[in-house]
Amino acid sequence: MALIGSGRMGAFHAETLALRLPHARLAAVVDPAPGAAQRLAGPLGAQACTDVAQAWADPAVEAVVIAAPARSHADLVVAAASAGRHVFCEKPMAVTLPDADRAIDAARAAGVVLQVGFNRRFAADWRAARALLDAGTLGTPRLLRSLTRDPGGFDPSRVLPDTIFLETLIHDFDTLRFLNPGAEAVEVAAIGDALVEPAWRDRGLLDTAVVTVRFDNGAMAVAEACFEAAYGYDVRGEVLGSGGMVTMGDGRRSGMAFSGPVGRLVETVRGDQELFPGAYTAELGAFVEAVREGRPAPVAGEDARAALAIALAAAESVRTGHPVQVGK
Repeated sequence: MALIGSGRMGAFHAETLALRLPHARLAAVVDPAPGAAQRLAGPLGAQACTDVAQAWADPAVEAVVIAAPARSHADLVVAAASAGRHVFCEKPMAVTLPDADRAIDAARAAGVVLQVGFNRRFAADWRAARALLDAGTLGTPRLLRSLTRDPGGFDPSRVLPDTIFLETLIHDFDTLRFLNPGAEAVEVAAIGDALVEPAWRDRGLLDTAVVTVRFDNGAMAVAEACFEAAYGYDVRGEVLGSGGMVTMGDGRRSGMAFSGPVGRLVETVRGDQELFPGAYTAELGAFVEAVREGRPAPVAGEDARAALAIALAAAESVRTGHPVQVGK
């Protein structure tokens, strides 16, 4: 396998491919930044490349993991599929619906596996909740909730327009679909503002947002995100169904609680890789097995497209101040 992109998420995926999955081998790391690929690839025994064409030229490379900047994902999926390589792509797979269709069509035409990195589907709490839904224990979903609160420390000058919907809440939109199986979003209403970095409001930054989603089975959902939570990284979910309620995630680093003069304190996780290491590993493991066994990916390009359609509708709702029908 080759990895494209050696940033924070790419580095974690590289270590997973090289060290955590017995049926995968990290063959190459590709990054155009001088020295970036070598710094990551060298200690892991992989080849370092500055041009993605070098990965396509290596017949030993059967699959690729794309962890490059989000706006390059669709083109890289198309290039990988056209080169006959199976593709795991970090979210979002694309930032426009035509680009999403282009990526899906390229993978289908090439007959390669295409999987998208929606890691919460592989996290223990979320998988257990889905199992209750599949078993009928929760009954029919009525109200759903998903939230993402990042630990802060971001550079507002590097946040592109609609990032909160396309790169952050995209996880929550996929989660809502995962926890309302068989249903699709039909209408979205959203509000957003720059509450963490208000000085950047006039330059189009949105760092805090709330989105309501109505599904075609009548279920109603709320997704929310904020780029800064003083207490760490916080991801939670909830489903209220006709048969009961299930909740996911509490952000605790451990089950330890300290009771002292100031009250009861618990330690919280401070980042996504601390909260979801098992899920990040499991999603790549599932991709590897899909390739080895010749079966479809558990999170397909169509899933990425459906979440993107919700994200684009949410961004449009903020701009217009009105509910927006989810595009097809």
